[in-house]
Amino acid sequence: MAKAAKTVVVYGIPNCDTVKKARVWLEEHGVEFEFHDFKKAGVSNALVQDWLKDVSLDLLINKRGTTWRGLSDVHKAEADTTAGAIALMIHKPSIIKRPVVAVNGRVKTLGFSAEQYEALFA
Repeated sequence: MAKAAKTVVVYGIPNCDTVKKARVWLEEHGVEFEFHDFKKAGVSNALVQDWLKDVSLDLLINKRGTTWRGLSDVHKAEADTTAGAIALMIHKPSIIKRPVVAVNGRVKTLGFSAEQYEALFA
């Protein structure tokens, strides 16, 4: 029986170095994927809620990035609640850890690691 094709979606920002590395790796390894640009297509409440079924809020928000560091303390405090964090991610998608890689609608990995990608797409 033939294996069903995986639907792979890479969510991120095209000029992000980590997203670039992930896209190059996938292309070099013949993995077909769709790219969802946070900046152009945005993220929705439903999408983020769906991601949170697979990854924790702490992992999804990139607190080491420049966007997070540039936020006011008031905005950072909003991220203490799930609803506030989701609203912040919708308003400032650059705080989302990139790339978010979903396979068949489920988040499988955040960021880029060649080892993780090897295991996921082998």
